Parts: sequence; C-alpha cells; structure tokens
Amino acid sequence: MRRSAPATRRRHGAGRLVRRSLPPIASIGALLAVWEAAVRLGGISERTLAAPSQIVASMIDTWPDLMSAAAMTVYETAIGFVIAVAAGVGIGVLLYSSTVLHRALYPLLTAAQTIPLIAIAPLFMLWFGFDPTGKIVLVAVLGLFPVAVQTTRGLQAVPRFYEDVALTCGANRSWTLWHVKLRVAARQIFGGIRICAAYVFGTAVTAEYLGATSGLGIWLQGAFNSFRTPPIFSATIVIIAGTGVLFALIALAEYLLLGPASEDALDEEEGQ
Repeated sequence: MRRSAPATRRRHGAGRLVRRSLPPIASIGALLAVWEAAVRLGGISERTLAAPSQIVASMIDTWPDLMSAAAMTVYETAIGFVIAVAAGVGIGVLLYSSTVLHRALYPLLTAAQTIPLIAIAPLFMLWFGFDPTGKIVLVAVLGLFPVAVQTTRGLQAVPRFYEDVALTCGANRSWTLWHVKLRVAARQIFGGIRICAAYVFGTAVTAEYLGATSGLGIWLQGAFNSFRTPPIFSATIVIIAGTGVLFALIALAEYLLLGPASEDALDEEEGQ
C-alpha cells in the first residue's frame, strides 16, 4: 500500500530530528566522560575543577537557593528581552522609513554596542539603585541593536513587487509596510531576535554581579569569594538551560506565526 504524504513527511521529519540530535548528544557525552575521568584520575582538586558528578551533587544540595536566584535573573531577562524585541522592531521600522532618522540614530545605536557593560553598569546603579529595574533596562538597551539592524535589513531586502501588488490592490504605504513587508521580512527579523536571545541572560547575570541584591550574579559572586567551583558551574548550567528555553520559545513563536521552514531550506542546511 502506498504511504500517505503526511505519514511520509512525519517519518522524514523524525529522521531529520534524529540526524541533527545525535552529533551534539554524542559530543556532549564524550566531553563529560573525558572531563569526569580527567578530574578523578588526575587527582584535580574540586576547588580547581569540579567533576560533572560533583556539579550535579552540588546542584541537588543547593537546588532551592539556586532556583530562587535563577527566578530573579529570569524575571529581569524576560522583561528586558520583551522590551528589546518590541523596541528593536519599532526602531528598525523607523530607520527603514526615514533616511534622516537612519543617519541620526544608527551611529548612536552602534556606539551603544561598543561600550563595555562594566563601564555603564555603575551609572545604572546610581540611577536605579540595586533594584531589578536597572538590570531590565540594561538588558533591553544592549539587546535591541541586533533586532533593529535585522529589521531594517530585512525590510530593505523585500522585493519591490510585494509593495507594488499591495498598492495596486488599493492598500496604502503604511498598511503595506506593517502587513506585507514586515511579514516578508519576518524570517530575518527572527534571526535578529535569536542573536539578542543569545546574550540577554549573560547581560543580566553580569549586571547582577556588578551590583544587585539577588540573582545568579550574586550567586556567582558568593561562589567565587568562597572559592567553590561546583556552584559556579551550577549557575553556568542554569544560564545555558535558560538560553536554550528562550531559543525554543522563539522557534515556537516563529513556527506559529510563519509556519515551518521550507523543506529545501532544511535539506540545504543539513547538506552544509
């Protein structure tokens, strides 16, 4: 009996998922095994380098306190990220729509990205104190640049015929921009959102480390001051996991809004 097209696509999708998942799983497993063996057999002190098993044991022992610190960092990161995405898309549209604004604002956005976090974090502590508000603003300010740039570039890359067709059908330029061009440029905009997501957790944690009352930054500061490496790795794992969850949510949003990527694009990506 001939297999149905949906069943074939599901089987093909499952096979692709397995092929894409096996290499990172195998490499991570091998890395952890070598790491554990090197620490155990090499007699390396836990203060110098904790073994994976020691890190897991530390996470279990300190789980409530670790999650309490992580909750504050997640709160700051989530709000700052949402603000960065909204502001980034809005600024990107403005930069695309006005040559004058592009010339006036783009250098300022670029300059803001060149300032080290350690140089501006003290100012935010003076302005906002040790409250989460300052960390949220920092995450938003440092995260909106890639979203704004990719929004502008995506809109500039939209073929002219999309606008011509919409205008011919009676739409005005404003409606065409928000309902046609942004839709066509959405894949590239999501690329900017992913770039933003890659470092928002790190920004929040670094800002907390420089001055806060709670969060993973304070957790790392305490672990460093007491020369305990397992809690440092515990916080690192939580940051990586939080970033992974954020990437998954972005992928879900892209799928719900735009649908799945084309089969040809996925096959081309696998072939590279």
